[in-house]
Amino acid sequence: MKSTRGERLSGEFRKEISSVISNKLRNKFPQLSAIISVTEADVAPDLKSAKIYVSIFDTDAEKSTASFKIIKENAGFIRHELAQVMHLRTVPELRFFTDESMEYGAKIDRILSGLDTDKDDE
Repeated sequence: MKSTRGERLSGEFRKEISSVISNKLRNKFPQLSAIISVTEADVAPDLKSAKIYVSIFDTDAEKSTASFKIIKENAGFIRHELAQVMHLRTVPELRFFTDESMEYGAKIDRILSGLDTDKDDE
């Protein structure tokens, strides 16, 4: 169970990381996918590490993979930019993961809609 401070920090990290990616990182790497969203930030209670879940929407799977690779390789840059904005004693080490919950939800929707059409055929 997260404390109130942990939830507040996770929300702030999510907002600030999203801002860094959409502004400063996109200026350095214009080939980033158009829609990149930070869906979750799981910050450890000791502020030593943070798991950042990123969802990348792109029609081209290769471009989406390349965008995630750029984000992952620039974790140090993003951490440095966070240190400039957030006034914390320590800024956690950032580890990025892809968030496939949207794709999973779309798959479940397709399955459920397929069940509805099968029922209508009977």
